[in-house]
Amino acid sequence: MKKVVITGPESSGKSTLTKELAGFYGALFFPEYARIYVENLNRKYTYADVEYIAERQIKTLSGNYYGKTENYVFFDTGLIITKLWFEIVFKKVPDYLLEAIENIKIDCYLLCSPDLPWIPDNVRENGGEERMILFEKYKSELENYGFKYFIIKGKGSERLSCATRYLSSAYCL
Repeated sequence: MKKVVITGPESSGKSTLTKELAGFYGALFFPEYARIYVENLNRKYTYADVEYIAERQIKTLSGNYYGKTENYVFFDTGLIITKLWFEIVFKKVPDYLLEAIENIKIDCYLLCSPDLPWIPDNVRENGGEERMILFEKYKSELENYGFKYFIIKGKGSERLSCATRYLSSAYCL
């Protein structure tokens, strides 16, 4: 069983790809908890809110899913996005989050390119040029940690094909 995190900037198709991959492989998937949490706030999120989100993500990513799926478990976003959220918005990152990034085994990351149109909503904050800046930051973080990753590009079914080709390659095994 492999743990796969789908990551990338806002409005880059992470949620759609996560669901499509789970359907394709008949696998478990976990939606983006930060989105669910922030959508239900009746105020601007705080540092404490992002800490709560991080703790929930750590618990989910740390889970033992053996016996519940044969091949993959897909996670819509991961801890690197949360790390950069802390850095950019609050200028500090909790130590436990940095430890979790290093200690939780993720088999590979799919980094979604912001080559899809921006679709604004009540949660998204980083449109325009900021999407490519964040994409490069996520890429740098993955490289700095030495994590296996593959860039997902294309529109519609091209994205799913791109992801499944990568997941079936020896690189992700």
